[in-house]
Amino acid sequence: MEFRTIKEDGQVQEEIKKSRFICHIKRVTTEDEARNFIQAVKKEHYKATHNCSAFILGERSEMKRSSDDGEPSGTAGVPMLGVLENHQLTNVCAVVTRYFGGIKLGAGGLIRAYSSNVALAIKEIGIVHIKEQLGLRIALSYSQYQEIPNFLKTNHLQEQDTSFTEQVQTTIFVDKDDKDSVIEELIELFNGKIDITDQGLRKVEVPISLS
Repeated sequence: MEFRTIKEDGQVQEEIKKSRFICHIKRVTTEDEARNFIQAVKKEHYKATHNCSAFILGERSEMKRSSDDGEPSGTAGVPMLGVLENHQLTNVCAVVTRYFGGIKLGAGGLIRAYSSNVALAIKEIGIVHIKEQLGLRIALSYSQYQEIPNFLKTNHLQEQDTSFTEQVQTTIFVDKDDKDSVIEELIELFNGKIDITDQGLRKVEVPISLS
């Protein structure tokens, strides 16, 4: 199964009309994890005016929950949830802490503030596509290895676990359906003088550009 989620846990804060908004965002896999995270943020920021939350769970985004935590109905949790949905994220929980700065924002202002704070956090932290891919372990000479960066760039692939000893060994991950064509390209590129070992399937995280 494939799904998108945040690259890592983190938080981002900004000031909007003298109110301080802090978005805490975390990867979660169960409802208990999500609710424990929300409670932990509330405990840490017990003096805050509000700690609004939204989370989505399941590889098919089966569970969605949100809370306005005292803000006018529909002005915080639902807009936050909408941002997670728009980025097609799952297994993620966002909590936005608000310290009121004395200026009322109105319903429209609140919706914009809560949604933009979550969007900013996602932009700064990043998104990954988690999918099952096939690992190919490649052994090659140092001179051959100089060709690898261009090959990876052309085929939109990434390498991992690269080691440099008497020769270079590196692992690339490919979609199952692309295995044969990638191996053929490698053999052609290096005139058959390359050692490729199938490493089996593994869940990998492929970064997604938000530009």
